[in-house]
Amino acid sequence: MIRILLAEDQQMLRGALTSLLSFENDIEVIAEVSDGQKAWQCIQSDVPDVCILDIEMPNLTGLELAEKIKNAKLPCKVMIVTTFARPGYLQKAMDCEVHGYLLKDEPIDYLIETIRKVMNGEKVVSRDLAATLFMKEQNPLNEREIAVLQLVKEGFTTGEISKKLFLTKGTIRNYLSTSIQKLHVESRQQAVQIANDKGWL
Repeated sequence: MIRILLAEDQQMLRGALTSLLSFENDIEVIAEVSDGQKAWQCIQSDVPDVCILDIEMPNLTGLELAEKIKNAKLPCKVMIVTTFARPGYLQKAMDCEVHGYLLKDEPIDYLIETIRKVMNGEKVVSRDLAATLFMKEQNPLNEREIAVLQLVKEGFTTGEISKKLFLTKGTIRNYLSTSIQKLHVESRQQAVQIANDKGWL
């Protein structure tokens, strides 16, 4: 029996997937959760065979969870499901050594087939995403610029960011200015949008 943890913040989709997977004789959904922190607690306590993780969830994202599983050397196989065909996300997933990376609009039969392949040691990427593996776009931002843009994305002001990162307001403005130049945009909001769309935040 393949023991599955399903982490998906959309209740209707989570319920539908759980119902469909329960029809398979060799698959059992042992836990279904709506956010990354709950998923991490279940993963540590129950150690499922396969973790099916939504890429964008509250508290911990699917990619952050994948990294935690990798660093903790847990034996779980990890499958990321997403609506986003962003090269940056896919590259992060590959860096976290996930076993499957699927778009949510794949047929349920493809998901079930992928679960079994992953359990047999194969790696699976949605056909529509395979090409993006060869289109890796270099992230021009450094770690500090990414951290500042992430906080802008979360709604913090320059003053609040300077306190959080223990840097002066002038330094924060410099990081924002260089980010705007590197991404060839005109405002911090546009910089956040571009970096987010490319999966760099």
